[in-house]
Amino acid sequence: MTTIPKMLVNILRGDQSITYTGCLTQVAFVMLSSYWENFLLAVMAYDRYVAICHPLRYTVIMKPCLCVLLVLVSLFVSIVDALLHTLLLLRLSFCRDPEIPQFFCEFAQVIKLSCSDTFTDNLIILIAVCVFAGVPLSGIIFSYIHIVSSVLRMPSSGGKQKAFSTCGSHLSVVCLFYGTGAGVYISSAVTDSSKKTAVASVMYTVVPQILNPFIYSLRNRDMKVALRNLMDRIASV
Repeated sequence: MTTIPKMLVNILRGDQSITYTGCLTQVAFVMLSSYWENFLLAVMAYDRYVAICHPLRYTVIMKPCLCVLLVLVSLFVSIVDALLHTLLLLRLSFCRDPEIPQFFCEFAQVIKLSCSDTFTDNLIILIAVCVFAGVPLSGIIFSYIHIVSSVLRMPSSGGKQKAFSTCGSHLSVVCLFYGTGAGVYISSAVTDSSKKTAVASVMYTVVPQILNPFIYSLRNRDMKVALRNLMDRIASV
């Protein structure tokens, strides 16, 4: 949601330019929202781990104050990381009238346009990504390993189905978020085609935000009934 408003304004005005300050601001907010969602997915994975593996202690462990604290800590760490990326861009110099082969200021593409030596910046970014993205992803994997282990030990099929329905929406969003994110950076590293990179960026920045409300609403019983009726009508046509 940090890039779509500017994209719509550019389409309406027919002007694809952006100011230097606006580009830095967009980079900061893109990084902030991406890392915050990254940490929130890890917090949600921990919530499901406690709900399934320690159901009797859920209300004791997942107190409202702990939930608020986890969200605030996630936000604080995301802000620090976004500021780190922005400050790295501030120290770089750029040639005149650089052109970004994207519909928004993507951090990796902006660094490629720099006339300065970016080895130190790329090294710091690599470390930051490994820490700020690797740790939450490791927490998600750890949580689901224990969740799957607990579900497989359940004697009743009803309990297994309920447990998987609890994690299904979150697991779908995790796969969508990390899958599209990996696709963006792999496409940037493998191909030099600006069109393919732009398409991958659209998949990463627009598609997850559109599908997230739909995925989470699938747990709603009325939504399930409406979707089932729609599928039956399509099948009968």
